[in-house]
Amino acid sequence: MTRIIAIANQKGGVGKTTTCVNLAASLAATQRRVLLIDIDPQGNATMGCGIDKMNLELTTCDVLLGDATAADTIISAPEGGFAVMPGNEDLTLAEVRLLQEIGREMRLRKALVPVTGLYDFILIDCPPSINMLTVNALTAADGVLIPMQCEYYALEGLSSLLNTIEQVRDSVNADLEVYGLLRTMVDPRINLSNEVSDQLVNHFHDKVFRTVVPRNIRLAEAPSFGRPVLFHDRTSRGALAYLALAGEVLRREDERAAVGG
Repeated sequence: MTRIIAIANQKGGVGKTTTCVNLAASLAATQRRVLLIDIDPQGNATMGCGIDKMNLELTTCDVLLGDATAADTIISAPEGGFAVMPGNEDLTLAEVRLLQEIGREMRLRKALVPVTGLYDFILIDCPPSINMLTVNALTAADGVLIPMQCEYYALEGLSSLLNTIEQVRDSVNADLEVYGLLRTMVDPRINLSNEVSDQLVNHFHDKVFRTVVPRNIRLAEAPSFGRPVLFHDRTSRGALAYLALAGEVLRREDERAAVGG
């Protein structure tokens, strides 16, 4: 059964794209079939996979506007063994044009129907804002993985995102759930990080992944080489953290399957 996970946080700079690219590579390393969808006009996930966002024939924009099928648009990441539906600044056009369309929030969901069964996991990298692109991702997804830094303002942004998830659940996607919260860029030497981390666990319990992604130079520099950290420095703390996250995701899926959900 395919699991579609939107990776979202309306606060920028929290490791959202880093998580999408590196979780895709880590799941693929366990022989799972993975599709990464870049629905962010910045196209950072596309570039982070080693694909030139300026040299694309078709993008997620074409899929959303009905000018291309998902199958026509999907390409292989140069490294990592996973597939990519690439995105770039053309998605800004898609967002504007979708505002005039009927059923606009369902475009991605409908486009994925023919290809969903080809993958075990579909990960969607969302823009750092709640707009029509993000709503399309949330409408198509089974769950939302929320990367967040352990700092004061992160909690404020989280409540707003949870409200949006609730609204999408009430209107167009009753099955949408919070898949999990991932603590990123963690420095255990900072007291505030530890306090916010404890608050998250106390409030969200087992929704918080046990895996914690540390601040890590190798993880931060990997995108400039256009490759997941797994292929940049496999032994780095960043690479090991995302391999651990992939293992945790797979255990959650096994547990879900065991109870028939």
